[in-house]
Amino acid sequence: MLQTFRERLTLVLLALLPFHAFLVTVSTKLIAGKGHAPLAVLAVWKEGLLGVILLLMVVELFTSRERVLRISYSVLRTDAIDVLVLFLLLLGAVVTVFAHGDWKLAALGFKYDFLPIVGFFIARRVEWSQRFQHAVVNVLLAVGALVAAYGILTVFLPTAFFQWLGYGPAHSLYFAAGPLAAFQQVSETALRRVQSTMSGPNQLGLWMLIPFALLLSLVRATRESSKEKRSLRLAALAQGRPLPPLVPSAVEGWRAVPSRWLLVVCMFLIVTVLFLSFSRSAWIAAVVMVFVKVSGSVPRHLLKRAMLGGALIVMFLTVIVTLLFPSVFFRLSSSRGHLVRPLQAIGRMISHPLGMGLGSAGPASNRVSETCVFLRPQDDPGWAKTTPTLCVFLGTTQVQPLDHVCRCPFLPENWYLQIGVEMGVVGFILFVALTVFLLLRLARELKNSGTRELASVVFLAFLGISIAALVLHSWEDSAVAVTVWLLAAVALPLVQPKITP
Repeated sequence: MLQTFRERLTLVLLALLPFHAFLVTVSTKLIAGKGHAPLAVLAVWKEGLLGVILLLMVVELFTSRERVLRISYSVLRTDAIDVLVLFLLLLGAVVTVFAHGDWKLAALGFKYDFLPIVGFFIARRVEWSQRFQHAVVNVLLAVGALVAAYGILTVFLPTAFFQWLGYGPAHSLYFAAGPLAAFQQVSETALRRVQSTMSGPNQLGLWMLIPFALLLSLVRATRESSKEKRSLRLAALAQGRPLPPLVPSAVEGWRAVPSRWLLVVCMFLIVTVLFLSFSRSAWIAAVVMVFVKVSGSVPRHLLKRAMLGGALIVMFLTVIVTLLFPSVFFRLSSSRGHLVRPLQAIGRMISHPLGMGLGSAGPASNRVSETCVFLRPQDDPGWAKTTPTLCVFLGTTQVQPLDHVCRCPFLPENWYLQIGVEMGVVGFILFVALTVFLLLRLARELKNSGTRELASVVFLAFLGISIAALVLHSWEDSAVAVTVWLLAAVALPLVQPKITP
């Protein structure tokens, strides 16, 4: 059956996405040897597999027995979210034509900005079985625990091990023409930031928000499952019937709620690797997700006390850890970039209110530019002489190399402002509106008993990543973007009428 095959391919895609950087790095080393950039033919496997899945969705829509009615209600039917998506796509094409017309650069921009959203647009129009929804929960939880366990292990592995796998010798730097760095370090320290199987610690921290959201939702399901089992056993005792077995039962859409011990182990691994990623944006997003989840389950008369107590605990721990490890939180060079670059992006939006075209900012710009490091005027750039192709700046003065003017990427460190630079003020407003509309729709779905648990996972994950987008290009990573947007499509399908044969 076409739907079953498509759903299985989707599960394979979602399971392999977090391993993309690791698999491509190792495969490149086996094929081409050390010191080579990831081979393009290997790196595009995820886009190719996503394309096959989307093609199967389209074929499924046009080959069903009721294809005429299905086209009328599923393809032509739109809502406010679809309208915003279509306007963004049209605007991106128009702005790019009049801005730079470089379609290679535009293709990169489309890959990062729109490909997951296009997948969401199409995936809303096909059916997703309950079996798939149950399976995707197990897959994401298992993959999350595996990625987290390997990430913790990498803290203790020597640099030679990563070079043996195919990673580059340099750390904390991205070279478009070189192998991936094995790890990053916290600024001004030798402390590693865990990135596990992914391309960077921020990417790892943001993807971990997905299984973290899943665990937050499963905790509630486990509690309700326990209550249900106790009530059933009490009823059986009262009526003199045999006691039901102590196994998890279906609660709120989950087929089987994992045991508490399994949830505890997974939560320990994921929270630990979230901390070891030292991704402050992921930390903030995780705290907000916990607060939102708790606020929805705590009675209102206790909510204020819980909020106050939680805030005091977080403040106390933050002060203690900051005093003990100030460099972890006060990374001056990184923090300065998070403040200065958004201001630069706002300046470009003012200078180009209609936009500069797809690919002119963010990760696409990073792919076609040189690697640049900006140091303080008082810093010593001598360490960079071992990498002569690296562009080094002391303040605003380029000190390496001296034979040409470096072409540095423009990274606004804010996904919304990145969209604004590429597609102008209108594009910025449309994307913010799309984010808000999706969160509101997901919040309404929390009241739907049929999709409440899945909607809860997607709502928490989407909320956390949207918050992180205020200080990071959080939607640039395919593992994050494709997973969340596809799950959003499953949680927010377009209503299809019941068609009688």
